[in-house]
Formats: sequence, C-alpha cells, structure tokens
Amino acid sequence: MGLFLLGVTKDRNWIAQQGRDDWRFLLGLRILGLILSMLKIVVLDRRTISLPEDSWDPLRTLGAISAYEHTSDSEILTRIEDADIVITNKVMLNEQTLHDASKLKYIGVSATGFNCIDVNAARRSGIAVTNVPRYSTASAAQHTFALLLELTNHVGIHAASTRSMDWCRTADFSYSLAALTELSGKTLGIVGLGQIGKAVARIALAFGMQVIASHTHPERDAMDGVRFVSLKQCFSDSDIVSLHCPLTSTNQEFVNKDLIALMRPSAFFLNVSRGALVAEEDLAAALNEGRIAGAALDVLSFEPPRDGNPLLRAKNCLVTPHIAWATFESRTRLLAELTENLLAFLRGEKRNRVD
Repeated sequence: MGLFLLGVTKDRNWIAQQGRDDWRFLLGLRILGLILSMLKIVVLDRRTISLPEDSWDPLRTLGAISAYEHTSDSEILTRIEDADIVITNKVMLNEQTLHDASKLKYIGVSATGFNCIDVNAARRSGIAVTNVPRYSTASAAQHTFALLLELTNHVGIHAASTRSMDWCRTADFSYSLAALTELSGKTLGIVGLGQIGKAVARIALAFGMQVIASHTHPERDAMDGVRFVSLKQCFSDSDIVSLHCPLTSTNQEFVNKDLIALMRPSAFFLNVSRGALVAEEDLAAALNEGRIAGAALDVLSFEPPRDGNPLLRAKNCLVTPHIAWATFESRTRLLAELTENLLAFLRGEKRNRVD
C-alpha cells in the first residue's frame, strides 16, 4: 500500500518492540515518512463535533485530512474509497461499503456507541474499529438533571412569565404556574449503572434521593447507596425512571406499554441514552392519557425526528435535540481521545478497540 507505519506491518511492529510510547518519537517518524506517502484521513461528519479549526491540528500531523460537514449515503463510497483512515459519528458503514473501500485500515468512531459500523464485516476485512468511551459522562449526567429539574421546577415557563411582566401585575410576592416537586426523599430508578448511570446516581444521592438500579452486572458494579432491583421493580417503585443503558439487538423498544403500566401516575420518565429503547407510541399514549406525570428526552428513534413523531406533541413531554453529550469540554475530550486512539493504532497498540 505504500503507507508509512500503516501499510507496512513490520515497521509498525518494530516501533512497538522498541517500547517507545512517546508521541513525539512517533511524530518524528511520521514526518520522515512524508517524503514517501501520507495517510489519507477522511472525516465524514465533522459538524457533529463542531470545534474550532485549530482543534484538529493534532490529527493533521498524522495525515492529510479531508473533512466533510455531512455525508449522505450516496456520497460515502466516493469519499472513502481511497481513504486509509475514516472518522465517523453517525454515518453508517455497512458490509458492502467496507468491502469496496479496499484501502481502509482503521475506523475511528467519534462517539461511545458504534452501531453505525458493521463491526463483524470490519473484522473480516481486517479493519480496526475504535470508539471513545467515557468522554461525555459528566455532561450526560448534568443534562439528565437539567431535564429532571425542568420537570420538577418548571424554570422555563416561570422565567418566560416574569419576562412577560406577569410578576409585575400580580398582587402577591410569589406565584407558581405548575406544581413544584422536591427531589429529596424521592426514588430514582436507573436502568443501566455504567459510567453515566453511576454519575447520575452520585448526583441523586447528593440531592437526598433514594437510588435503585436495574443492571446487567450488579456484582461487578456495586455502588454505595444504590440498591439493585429487577427491571419491573425499577419501574414500579420509582418516582423517576432514567435510562442509561446501551442499545443492543435485544432491547429495542423494551420500554413499552407493559413496563410503562407499572409506573406510578406521579412518576417521571427520562431518556438520555438511545431513542430506540422506547416504544414511542406507547410512551406518548401514557403521557396524553395522564397515566404518568411527565417525560424528558434527549434522544428519539430517528434523528433528526420525523414530523409525525408522537412525542414531539405529547403532553408534559420535554425534548432536547441530542445535546446531553455536547458541552464544549466534552467535545474537546472527544477529539483528543480520537487522536490518541489513532496514535495507538499506528504504534501497533490496541486502545478502545471494539472490532
């Protein structure tokens, strides 16, 4: 393939054998290799990260970057057919595309979830695939409580009311437009006690809440202050249910009318995980019929959503446009981790590999 450090396996192995893990050493070798060739790096959906241009400079030292704001299905193969490295967030790379991209050796997914990649096909083609775990833990936990506090305190409608001078016209020193709910003493049920679930649990405990969780590996991920229960009990015994589990082939729409029917009429439902975990028609029906008190979601089954999505107009339902992960600090960590993953691959090391 004529690629420095990538196409010549023995060179990559030699670097690893020297025990050299200093990125400056690797960068020096890369500069020498530029007289022969340069890695072609294609970023398929740069807008999903949306950082200042100079934020990409560390990645540019590793090859020639072609960065596209968006990439449609019809544009994918044309853009990656000569690529050595592909960076993608949501652009789908299926078996046929991976087969046709004959030069491709590495895919860096700029997210924690990697269901946009046919990982089995990548493995068969000898293509390494990495993801970026844990970069958005603090931001996602923060957004979870931003949604919850909007449901309990209704800051938005009260701020809009005072801006409309309603407070100036009232005879009282205080007024409320909706019932306000205190979190202390309430029970939060977490589905999925991974890194984000644990971060949410810590905040809940600081609020004085009781925390229960339904989790695949309770013995491995035990946490002080958290009691593990069955999935059904998590829904039936909670004042707030919050999803923090990954989407798999076995749990699509597991939050359906049967589970929702177990919830208390005063309960809230939160989802900052994956939209496809929820049967959206069932949740919308429960909200519209007043069988649960409210919901707040950062994700939907299709994004951007279709106009007919029932949750966009459901009663007492807040929807934000998949921004739980998207603080500046979180995106900065994401790009840094993307670069470190690629550097590790060029050194012949496995870092955050999912293939």
